[in-house]
Amino acid sequence: MDADASRQVRVRFVTKFPPPLRAPTTAIAVPAELSRMGLSEIVNRFLFSVEPAHQAQPFDFIADGELVRMPLHQFLLAKGISAERVLELEYVKAVAPKKQEQPLPHDDWVSAVDGSNPSFLLTGCYDGLARIWKDGAVCTQVLEGHSGAVTSVSFINKGTETDGSLHVVTGSKDRSLRLFKFDTSVTTDSPKQIGAYKILPGHSLSVQSIAVDPSRNMICSGSWDNTIKLWAIEGSEEDGDAVSVKKRRMNSDASEPEDSQFYVPIGGKGTV
Repeated sequence: MDADASRQVRVRFVTKFPPPLRAPTTAIAVPAELSRMGLSEIVNRFLFSVEPAHQAQPFDFIADGELVRMPLHQFLLAKGISAERVLELEYVKAVAPKKQEQPLPHDDWVSAVDGSNPSFLLTGCYDGLARIWKDGAVCTQVLEGHSGAVTSVSFINKGTETDGSLHVVTGSKDRSLRLFKFDTSVTTDSPKQIGAYKILPGHSLSVQSIAVDPSRNMICSGSWDNTIKLWAIEGSEEDGDAVSVKKRRMNSDASEPEDSQFYVPIGGKGTV
């Protein structure tokens, strides 16, 4: 510590600012342990000597094209710069990070995001809820019902609206998929709570991924139970409590669909 305190580095301050924010360019020796705040203090002293009305402000410093974010002796060592060299430091105004006035209402890890819709963003969270965001900024709907963490989410009608509404599907550690429908003509006063209009049980372990067929009539789900299931959802809003899921045989000569689930075990052949 004492050795570092006694070390000095020769620096020259340069800037693109016009006077009176331009410090003298004469090389000076400064303590090697100085970092951004200490260097800012030196520059402010220079500027105050030129203009007594100068108001002190923090600066960022650039050396060899990189921001100096550590003490000078560490920066020289990290970049392989000789301590005998005069280090040219360009100072610029420090920009404070933008403060988030209101935290986004996720109470746990965000586990899934679908940004395929041009007007809405869909997120899933480990708090068991999915959320709809208008223009990616304001939470307008909270999708409730899962008893476990939401692991995957997807818009069903990704870029189009049907009767002013959008449909989404969520998958969860509670081993189910849920279908939701929400009104796109929403107000932003407070998020509206929405329940699922369909529940798709069938997996024996956590649902880890879902995908929607481009025709928007089929949903594919993958699970830790080593199966992939295909769900036929056309007309599901009028079917009652259970969604009609059609079974399709692997060979092409099968004709009549049955009310069942078609699944493919991971690493094996398709099985009904």
